[in-house]
Amino acid sequence: MSSTLTTRAAWYEKNGEARDVMVLGSLPLKAPGAGEVCVRLATSGVNPSDVKSRRARPLTDPWVVPHSDGAGIIEAVGEGVSKQRVGERVWIWNAQWQRAHGTASEAIVLPQAQAVKLPDNTDFAAGACMGIPGLTAVQAVHLAGDASLRGKKVLVTGASSAVGHYITQMVTQYGGQVIGTVGSEEKAAHAKAAGAVETIQYKTEPVVDRLKAFSGGRGVDVIIDMDFATASKWVTQGGLAPHGQLVGYGSNVVGDIPLTFRPLLFNSIGLKFFLVYDLLPADRTWCVNRTNELLAAGQLQHTIGARFTLDQIAQAHEAVEAGQLGNVVIDL
Repeated sequence: MSSTLTTRAAWYEKNGEARDVMVLGSLPLKAPGAGEVCVRLATSGVNPSDVKSRRARPLTDPWVVPHSDGAGIIEAVGEGVSKQRVGERVWIWNAQWQRAHGTASEAIVLPQAQAVKLPDNTDFAAGACMGIPGLTAVQAVHLAGDASLRGKKVLVTGASSAVGHYITQMVTQYGGQVIGTVGSEEKAAHAKAAGAVETIQYKTEPVVDRLKAFSGGRGVDVIIDMDFATASKWVTQGGLAPHGQLVGYGSNVVGDIPLTFRPLLFNSIGLKFFLVYDLLPADRTWCVNRTNELLAAGQLQHTIGARFTLDQIAQAHEAVEAGQLGNVVIDL
């Protein structure tokens, strides 16, 4: 590769609605440096965090190519990277974490560790779902106990979401019994297809009452949660059993969330939180390897809910905002 090339990409230069701020065109692409690879992308995954960033996260660069997830083929490598990696099918994580150039682009240069070999039985669309949904699910279930979940009752909030769907599958495979919150009958069916024993229509049903009924009055053993602002209330109202634990990876409320301390203390409740973008190196390695084990063994169902072209990136973001069932992928 020459020292500087260009790539077709989509980007934004200010916050706002997708139709108002997304730009399509060509951007510079440097050749891979030491320890880096250039990936010719086939797909880019669109996640809720991408939408939230485009709408409200202040820009620290003149432009931002969105999306942290994607999949494609390595077409060039930098110094110190095995030339045998050229031609390798890969999936990508953290492409747009603390940097401007994400995967809404026909090509990307990034550290080689962030381009993970994609098992032969997994297509590029599924590969574009691994960076955030897949790794979040693997780390959440790992913190919840993995094989120790056998026989336990587990609430998965948002069990039909991109992350929750994978969590539901993994907990079920470990022998846990999943009850999941959902927002519609269609989403209930989706969660049950992944292994959920029961679902709760959280908008219309008394969640804590349903959790107690599901667990013989004790509360569930574990909550794996995407919205701590809501789930924290269920914990203090008896939805989580004594000595139970909540593993949280998100919240719909930005800012302070009040907690009722006494029920947490007297029920010896455990709280664990993590940010999938900021895993410790050893945790990242474990999660990446575990994800590839699951993929290679064909143990994950993938639901690609909608596919778009790069020219349709605004529609792709709008689909995520509208709560599209399944993962949203852009074909490049």
